[in-house]
Amino acid sequence: MLDSTLPRLAFVDLETTGAKATVDRITEIGVVLVDEHGVREWSRLVHPQTRIPGFIEQLTGISNDMVADAPRFDAVAQELAELLHGYLFIAHNARFDYSFLKNEFKRSGLAFQPDVLCTVKLSRVLFPAYKHHNLDSLIERHGLVESGRHRALADARLIHQFWQKVHVTHDAAIIADAVKKLIGRSSLPSNIDRSLIDDLPDAPGVYLFYGENDLPLYIGKSINIRQRVLAHFSADHSHGKELSLSQQLRRIDWIETAGELGALLTEAKLIKTLQPIHNRRLRRHNALCAWQLQQQGEHLRPVLTWADDLDFGAQDNLHGLYHSQRDAQKALRSIADQNQLCLNVLGLEKTAKGRPCFAYQLKKCKGACIGQEQPHEHAARLLMAMSKLKLATWRYPGAVGLQEGDEIHVIDHWCYLGTAKNEAEIHDLLNSSRPAFDRDTYLILSKTLKKPVRLIPVAR
Repeated sequence: MLDSTLPRLAFVDLETTGAKATVDRITEIGVVLVDEHGVREWSRLVHPQTRIPGFIEQLTGISNDMVADAPRFDAVAQELAELLHGYLFIAHNARFDYSFLKNEFKRSGLAFQPDVLCTVKLSRVLFPAYKHHNLDSLIERHGLVESGRHRALADARLIHQFWQKVHVTHDAAIIADAVKKLIGRSSLPSNIDRSLIDDLPDAPGVYLFYGENDLPLYIGKSINIRQRVLAHFSADHSHGKELSLSQQLRRIDWIETAGELGALLTEAKLIKTLQPIHNRRLRRHNALCAWQLQQQGEHLRPVLTWADDLDFGAQDNLHGLYHSQRDAQKALRSIADQNQLCLNVLGLEKTAKGRPCFAYQLKKCKGACIGQEQPHEHAARLLMAMSKLKLATWRYPGAVGLQEGDEIHVIDHWCYLGTAKNEAEIHDLLNSSRPAFDRDTYLILSKTLKKPVRLIPVAR
């Protein structure tokens, strides 16, 4: 059954030597194609270039002897790519099948970027009352006819049967709406070439939207650039921001990174540099300030310090990071209120000597302002309250390299110098000037360095 509101359909199932797409290999491919010409089938045994484990042989019935004379994947790659081109890729637990095929096509030097629909997710959307949505559950629930479970073509036929069944139980418009949401079908803006979809990488990185005269509109990051970019336009008429982007967009560019950390750092850096008009939160670049605890007379007091005056990356006594004096004072006042700290001692209120602060009159101060609480006691409670906001101290003698895949992110006192792939590039970064301390970069790196990471010593 072909729904005229949906593209041509390819129901796909694979048998493999294991569950890890980057290590294990395909042993059999089964495809049921549905288009304007009707239904046709395609299947191949594939030599996996490795031995099939015994338990996989028992599960699928595909033995090492059966695939001994079968073609390798690269021998059928071109035929399969042409077969699937322009079809909606439908599989049960589609991430599994798609990942294996994408890795095999990549080894063969071919790009593979179809729209993908998972029938597990489709079943959950259309039949929410049921708990289980694996293929065996669907067989039992919908009376699907088996012709040899755990063989690729047989299971592809079952997925096609399920598709036919849901068109009996549900209106075509409901199914089409569910499919559109699940595959994130995008309506690319009219000024963007549709062939761009084929170029967008399924890889981590940063994408950049440009408007007229190459005006930067928006910068985003994702562990899958292609999916994230297309998601922007899957609902552009229901969200004002996406609709505005769609109308203004003239060009899309991207930068691939080795992983999520590289994407985060690159995004934060580019937003500060290019100032895209739709990145309001990260775009703010006004002065940065923090509280520094200083002993003044008998009291320990928070003093507001500015990144323009101090090297925040080198300080070890800073608390909180704020974009304005107002934000900093608001946060400190909240801390005082929660911990019964004296507003007068904190410098948030001026009272005559010997007079209580306003918080004391509300029983929200323990009396440090009038001598009822000793200065060292108030200082201890202030230190405890501010400890949650304390900036992490840079604990390395100088710059370090943080390895992610084949890239090395060079960091010095919480400042991101850039990303390198060899010693020469590291050397160039170390000899460049250190950028200003940046709040977003600090938050990214301080969170990252709490996890097990590979650090490489680098020297200026």
